Amino acid sequence: MDTPAPALTGRGLHKRFQVKGAADVVRALDDVSLEVPSGMLTALVGPDGAGKTTLLRLAAGLMRADQGTLTVLGIDVAKDPQAVQDRISYMPQRFGLYEDLSVQENLDLYADLHGVGKAERRERYARLMEMTDLGRFTSRPAGKLSGGMKQKLGLACTLVRSPALLLLDEPTVGVDPLSRRELWEIVQQLVDEEHLSVIVSTAYLDEAERCAQVFVLHGGKLIAQGAPGEIRDNAKDLCFVTTPPQGVAPRTLQARLLDAPEAIIDAVPQGGEVRFIRRPAADAASINGLLGGAPAEPVPARLEDGFMVLLRARQSAAKASAATPPPQATPTADDPDEVVIQVKDLVRKFGDFTAVASTSFDVRRGEIFGLLGPNGAGKTTTFRMLCGLLPASSGFLQVAGVNLRTARAQARARIGYVSQKFALYGNLSVTENLQFFGGAYGLRGQRLRDRMQTVLQQFDLLGQENATSGQLPGGFKQRLAMATGLLHEPEILFLDEPTSGTDPLARREFWRRITALAAAGVTVIITTHFMEEAEYCDRIVIQDAGKLLAIGTPQQVRVQAGSAPDSRLSMEEAFIDIVTQARDAAHAPAPGAAA
Repeated sequence: MDTPAPALTGRGLHKRFQVKGAADVVRALDDVSLEVPSGMLTALVGPDGAGKTTLLRLAAGLMRADQGTLTVLGIDVAKDPQAVQDRISYMPQRFGLYEDLSVQENLDLYADLHGVGKAERRERYARLMEMTDLGRFTSRPAGKLSGGMKQKLGLACTLVRSPALLLLDEPTVGVDPLSRRELWEIVQQLVDEEHLSVIVSTAYLDEAERCAQVFVLHGGKLIAQGAPGEIRDNAKDLCFVTTPPQGVAPRTLQARLLDAPEAIIDAVPQGGEVRFIRRPAADAASINGLLGGAPAEPVPARLEDGFMVLLRARQSAAKASAATPPPQATPTADDPDEVVIQVKDLVRKFGDFTAVASTSFDVRRGEIFGLLGPNGAGKTTTFRMLCGLLPASSGFLQVAGVNLRTARAQARARIGYVSQKFALYGNLSVTENLQFFGGAYGLRGQRLRDRMQTVLQQFDLLGQENATSGQLPGGFKQRLAMATGLLHEPEILFLDEPTSGTDPLARREFWRRITALAAAGVTVIITTHFMEEAEYCDRIVIQDAGKLLAIGTPQQVRVQAGSAPDSRLSMEEAFIDIVTQARDAAHAPAPGAAA
């Protein structure tokens, strides 16, 4: 029996881009050679700007390499891109659904575009509706679907024909853990039952752990490849967990460890503890001093640990410690128990639909407070009401001492806001965006210039001042959005999924900055789909179907999910347990109802 051709073979691939306003040419791919076997699930991982999306776009025949050769399914892409496109399906990060069309109309449109016959459609649609559980929503407009359902519809449209190779560019960005799990079950089912070749780029290292083969890209270069176990081995015998001393928050101990790059490779809060990777040459006394005498227990390495070892090895010592920002905010009050956000019986309705139902909580000064929930749970609506971007239907809402139902503009002057999607002016340079938003916040003259210089330095944007912001890599866009949100030194910072799609390295640096802000008295409200990020919060809220399901410290929420006090239930497991328990209870027959 003939051995099938590799799904993808690249030899000496180079691809360069010139970003308008930037001095240097971006080397998106720099002499990359790789071979991806067919019939299995393969992951591309790496930091923002590593070259993952560029490689997928080359494989899809949407652009051509400057140098090197690339064959897909045995076809030279440069010579015959149409032949490749006839045999593959490609789902980009922003898949083009038509939001005014129904689920069924979107499927029909993509079937028409791909020339799928009626007989094949009937069979294919039935299978896709079963796999995605969208069969109940075929008449619903795509724009009315939750984020997770939109991603599942995008995947279904991508698969209206049966491809030989499926390319997925970060398919689970902005998707909650429940929907993320469902998407991966669909993909795994395709690989197992149809022996489909799948290449996926992802910022979630636990997703890459599911794959048979992993390729690690950094700065346009391929720095490692192999089975997940081979990548994990880079951190073998270097991983530990420790419980912070009494009165020390996990994020505080994590910050202390990250600030000692000579001894520590990585650290992250996990289940009320701190997981860290020590440097092989670090002596026990220095580690013990950093831990304050707290015992450390060795744990098996994960793929993410091996990934972080590889990336830290490629950073200069200066870059590795760049996550230590200077405190940049001064508390406006000395009382850490001061309530700066007060919410009582908050309700928001859209016609007959209740998006948020009678929600109550408060947030104290200097607290990091997380809003969590599945796509469509009501957390974004709650978030927008807290920011003053959306009026409440009823209830009491006070932010920074201002009643948002009567004086939203006054409250907005005291808050900073970073949206989920890049919301700055893409045709303006980095400097021009900072000048514009600084002026909007009332900064002028030397004060504006000083603050611009501070945030440029703090967010590692020096050298990018003249670059057109819309052409920056995703990680730089996020830094610029943070810089503009903090220009006026707000008392309260609202962050709407700010790390969506960013890699673990960028997330560590982001949270190191947030920890410093909270220590300086800034109150932080954040929504996120990375459940590990809930561990950085002082308290969290979990919402679903507009209702508040849980509130408390991360440990209190784990206990509510059924975790024993001494168990290591992850926040993702706790989140899924709480949401599924609430949904099961909502769908259970009422007591005394007929069976």
